[in-house]
Amino acid sequence: MTVVTDVEQQDLASPNVPCVTLVVPVFNEQDAIGPFLDQIEQLLKTMHDVAHFDIVFVNDGSRDGTELAIRSCMSPDRAISLVNLSRNFGKEAALWAGLKYATGDAVIPIDVDLQDDPTIIPEMIAKWRAGAQIVNARRSDRSSDTWIKRVTAQGFYRVFNAVADQPIPQDVGDFRLLDRQVVDVLCTLSERVRLNKALFGWVGFPTEEVLFERHQRSAGVSTFSYWRLWNMALDGIFASTTKPLRIWTYIGSSLALLSFVYAGYLFLRTLVFGVDVPGYASTVVLILLFGGLNLFAVGILGEYIGRILTEVRDRPLYVVRNAYLHQEPDT
Repeated sequence: MTVVTDVEQQDLASPNVPCVTLVVPVFNEQDAIGPFLDQIEQLLKTMHDVAHFDIVFVNDGSRDGTELAIRSCMSPDRAISLVNLSRNFGKEAALWAGLKYATGDAVIPIDVDLQDDPTIIPEMIAKWRAGAQIVNARRSDRSSDTWIKRVTAQGFYRVFNAVADQPIPQDVGDFRLLDRQVVDVLCTLSERVRLNKALFGWVGFPTEEVLFERHQRSAGVSTFSYWRLWNMALDGIFASTTKPLRIWTYIGSSLALLSFVYAGYLFLRTLVFGVDVPGYASTVVLILLFGGLNLFAVGILGEYIGRILTEVRDRPLYVVRNAYLHQEPDT
């Protein structure tokens, strides 16, 4: 299962052939390693005159045989590196670790389960060499997803782009090509609470996109529950904008104005018609309404304060247990 052929090693010496690093975060994916490398190998054989490739696997604290499966594929003539994290830090952190270890002129984050179609990599590289510094891979349809996942995904993009300071393209995940300059800028960002796809859009740079059809998983099962996706969405929204706080400034101001107007109305009505016995139901409704609004506003504040605490503690985003980095053979 040779990932880099002898011809590719010769082409590496040519300054006209760029190096592209594939960053592959993995978590309990032992059954997907073989099929992924098999398909990548076939693709790379057709591209030895276009680019030299190396692969950085980031093992995000897998508890199965993922590390052994990767290490069994590593040899001096295979451009494969492995970075083992000390525990499961989550895909966002694992991907960031991969970007830190990537050395290519361009970097492509890709899922090991082959849902991200590797066959569009040549088109991505062509757009990159034509001048684009970011090439997004946009899903052409979401028919492979469940109904609830399609609805929640559409809702997330609408809410996020409505409130975020910098919108993100819809149906574009982490699968994209990033120029070396973009990666270097991204590696300077130090926040601990992050949504990578939002940061990829925030940095700017000339951007193109290609369309692809997302396939079913080649092996294994997804470890992303709806609860984890919900928390990731919240992290992305609260890390990308302060509009939820600003909205409550406007809501509070509007309610205060309405309260003054209503107080004036009650004062005038009492002068004209006398004292009225207040209704129990209306009193309870108002108490519950304003109490609920206050608790919701406090919850929004708590979300931001919790993330401020995470940033102030300044703990590393991930911890590397060990790394096996590919070394080019001496010529």
